[in-house]
Amino acid sequence: MLRSLYAGVSGLKSNQVKMDVIGNNVANSSTTAFKSGRVGFTDLFSQTLSNAQGATATAIGGVNAKQVGLGVSVGTIDTIMTIGSTQTTGRDLDFAIDGEGFFIVSPDSTGASRLYTRDGVFYTDSAGNLVNGNGLRVLGTTPHVATYNVDLDGNAATFEATSNPGDVPAPTSTNLTTLNIPAKIGNYEMESFTIDGTGLISAVYNGTTVYLGRVALAKFNNPEGLEKTGGNTYTSTGNSGEVQIGVAGNGSYGAIKQGFLEMSNVDLATELTDMIISSRAYQANSKTITTSDEMLQYLLNM
Repeated sequence: MLRSLYAGVSGLKSNQVKMDVIGNNVANSSTTAFKSGRVGFTDLFSQTLSNAQGATATAIGGVNAKQVGLGVSVGTIDTIMTIGSTQTTGRDLDFAIDGEGFFIVSPDSTGASRLYTRDGVFYTDSAGNLVNGNGLRVLGTTPHVATYNVDLDGNAATFEATSNPGDVPAPTSTNLTTLNIPAKIGNYEMESFTIDGTGLISAVYNGTTVYLGRVALAKFNNPEGLEKTGGNTYTSTGNSGEVQIGVAGNGSYGAIKQGFLEMSNVDLATELTDMIISSRAYQANSKTITTSDEMLQYLLNM
């Protein structure tokens, strides 16, 4: 059979995968903090008809190898981790990371299982837990000791908070826990709360500012090595490198911006151009198969 038939089929399969990735990028062009994918092709091995020969002193000069390629395959599907544009929302529980890093979320109350996300659309549930849209709990650190006595109105009220921001430790891989922003402590309703650039959570109860915890950030040596797990989350892999946990706004960790969200990094102009290129490549490979079939038909009719 003609080698061009199989080369054409490999081109169809590879361009179909590329179109699948492009379609997913376009579909997620409005997804918060979505990271686009990119397909890279690689040629398959080549069949050698004759080997290369070097020149000799008394005979002919050198001759190059004669090889026929046998098609194409998908070499890579990359996740492009460039940072998307930031859009203001004005919502207190919307957060964007201005720079490198990921929020850490967990599906369990202990925080033992960890996923990573740049989607900062958070909520507080009925118990005051800070969660994302899928109910995953946001991880960080809470004050050093379980309870503090804070004088709110002349009478000491005991609750998990501190009037000293220095009592909230810097996040590490061993001290993370789920964060809680209670709407009411004792008889006192929460009047307001803020999260500063370092992730420090402060709230006002009965006119007194107290500190409830700090949102942790994670980073990796190779963030493109993370695997997507759905719901705008990622999991670490052997090629992402060990997770590094630290304080937002310190060192290479990006600062947290309250009232903002990171948009998708999909460039629709690029995706639509790639869609045209992929479509034409698919059409050309189809033509290769059709032409090869016609050549075989000519042979059979001899």
